[in-house]
Amino acid sequence: MAAESPAALRDRPLVLGSHQFSSRLIVGTGKYATYELMRDCLELSRAEVVTVAVRRERLFDSEGRNLLDFLDLARYTILPNTAGCFSADDAIRTARLGREILEGLENPGASWVKLEVLGDKKTLLPDPLATLEATSRLVAEGFQVLVYTTDDPITARRLKDAGATSVMPAGSPIGSGQGILNPNNIRICLEYLKEGGPDYPVIVDAGVGTASDVSVAMELGCDGVLLNTGIAGARDPRRMAEAMKLACRAGRQAHLAGRIPRKLYATASSPEGGLFV
Repeated sequence: MAAESPAALRDRPLVLGSHQFSSRLIVGTGKYATYELMRDCLELSRAEVVTVAVRRERLFDSEGRNLLDFLDLARYTILPNTAGCFSADDAIRTARLGREILEGLENPGASWVKLEVLGDKKTLLPDPLATLEATSRLVAEGFQVLVYTTDDPITARRLKDAGATSVMPAGSPIGSGQGILNPNNIRICLEYLKEGGPDYPVIVDAGVGTASDVSVAMELGCDGVLLNTGIAGARDPRRMAEAMKLACRAGRQAHLAGRIPRKLYATASSPEGGLFV
């Protein structure tokens, strides 16, 4: 049989509402030591979407330089983030502010938001009721809502039913670096969220510590991974950014290829028959 052509191995684009991307890695802009380091890491990650925390992000550094001056707006679509909000009202105000900022920049990300409504400052886990309320209200205002949630499948399904463009279950707590703590719950989330069709986008958001965490998420069948601290907090952020890029691609290809089943006993790689049988 002839080898499959490279064209046949190409993946379909990632579709998030009205946006379409080749990269399945979404990267944050916070926690970098310098804007130059952030710029380099974004470049090495090959991300096309970058998140900016409207409430938390300092748009100017100690030298008075603007964060946005280090983002190529012709290359990156900015995803405003409501990180740091602890009520539905606060998150909605922040989402509106992010939309106003991006409308002034004429960036295509103006119509969408990454929604976070947190329950407390210690765990940074989402408040499920406030998150559901904010999702419903923002969808009614015309936002395309990518919503951060726990890995609870019931909550995930309710958020989709409320009109979320993408449900984004956490692999583990924000910034913890623990990776995918409960892959079985992620599998169930994927099953529930994709009941109406395989194209509904599910993004793992939070908890990624290293490249293997990204690969695991993608191998499970997630459509993408959103991360920040895993790169910004690494000993060598630039090298880690490239590693995350490669892991995302490898995990996606492995998922599409289909792994062999796990077996209790060995199975020989070569046939028993041969020249001397």
